[in-house]
Amino acid sequence: MNRGSILVADDDAAIRTVLNQALSRVGHDVRVTSNAATLWRWVAAGDGDLVITDVVMPDENAFDMLPRIKKARPHLPVIVMSAQNTFMTAIRASEKGAYEYLPKPFDLTELLNIVNRALSEPKRTSSEQRSEEQPESMPLVGRSAAMQDIYRMLARMMQTDLTVMITGESGTGKELVARALHEYGRRRNGPFVAINMAAIPRDLIESELFGHEKGAFTGAQNRSTGRFEQAEGGTLFLDEIGDMPMEAQTRLLRVLQQGEYTTVGGRTPIKTDVRIVAATNKDLRTLINQGLFREDLFYRLNVVPLRLPALRERSEDVPDLVRHFFIQVEAEGLQAKRISTAGLDLMKRYSWPGNVRELENLVRRLAALYPQDEISAEIIESELQTSDRPSSPPNGVMMPEDLTIGQAMEHYLQRYFASFGDELPPAGLYQRILEEVEYPLVLASMTATRGNQIRAAELLGLNRNTLRKKIRELGVNVYRTSRTS
Repeated sequence: MNRGSILVADDDAAIRTVLNQALSRVGHDVRVTSNAATLWRWVAAGDGDLVITDVVMPDENAFDMLPRIKKARPHLPVIVMSAQNTFMTAIRASEKGAYEYLPKPFDLTELLNIVNRALSEPKRTSSEQRSEEQPESMPLVGRSAAMQDIYRMLARMMQTDLTVMITGESGTGKELVARALHEYGRRRNGPFVAINMAAIPRDLIESELFGHEKGAFTGAQNRSTGRFEQAEGGTLFLDEIGDMPMEAQTRLLRVLQQGEYTTVGGRTPIKTDVRIVAATNKDLRTLINQGLFREDLFYRLNVVPLRLPALRERSEDVPDLVRHFFIQVEAEGLQAKRISTAGLDLMKRYSWPGNVRELENLVRRLAALYPQDEISAEIIESELQTSDRPSSPPNGVMMPEDLTIGQAMEHYLQRYFASFGDELPPAGLYQRILEEVEYPLVLASMTATRGNQIRAAELLGLNRNTLRKKIRELGVNVYRTSRTS
């Protein structure tokens, strides 16, 4: 580990003590202060190899001081911490030239790794500052650990033109993230153009992407510009990329490789300068194995993979999202509302198969249909149960029918762990889960093949003797639909 002199500024005495002890223990020389004035005096005097500072200090905001630090000592890495764990905090830290942003409470091991990396790297020049301040808008909402990871990744991507592949279930906000990458990035003064591959007829996709010349096909009475041309100098968002037909994938790959394209019916190559952001709710690796998606195109698009968490993975963000959507509907002329604590608890336990989009629709429905200022738990329960999915089971967690195996297992394990309260399940969980999955899989295969073990073994990809052994061990009876107790 590279040892150095570290300046720590935080008005919380407990955090100063923890950082002082942890950093000193691994050999760093540490100086701590509770105010920005002392920190600036040290920096201006040339002290310290690295700064760790909270954003909100009693005498000055760190974001106001960062430009002075970067001007005076452009090579000095500054790690910014904040309890205001919002998307804009991460973006402002990046804009002001911070080396790294850490939300509070932070992981001490992660901080030590960042400190070591910062001290080990060659000194960098100051990054280009923005010519104007961005408004304190909130394009993304949530303070959960899952969203903090997203914010930090986005902050790193803002000042690059790297291609980004956003994955996540429907309704998680993939286009919102793509717009944030554009609006807070280097190409913010250029156009943002979005195209949904699933919404365009197969025979028109190439014309939509690359444009066409007059007379290129029946009905082409005039020249038409494509989305690549419209997005010149900006960002092209390719939504639902997994639904792109193979022939269009081939042309897109050629554009990404060569940086130029031709219109449909055209002959002259056109240079292109766009940032590509793609998104899908499908597993592209599965599509590759099925021969439905080009592997080489996948690697061209998957330069920076960014997975958006499902809402059930960040249920602690539900109250913030509810407040955000109520503010929106109030601005649109509807009455201000709030949801009872018990109602919010129900919403946090709900599985949200439609994710944030489903939550937004519920909030709008509550604002429009119910006159009371506070929405009770009874109303929330009724609304969730009467949605287009099965009613809530006794534990309050609702399960939609159209889940993937992985999603169903997520739901099952969430309920399973919750059933133990603050305790952990008994040891041996891995083997128990495998056995739980193995039995219905073998049973379904045997049922589908009408008890033919040779065909079932082929279906499962097992040796017949192996299958026979599993049938015996698991007690599978093809004529029964449930396991005997």
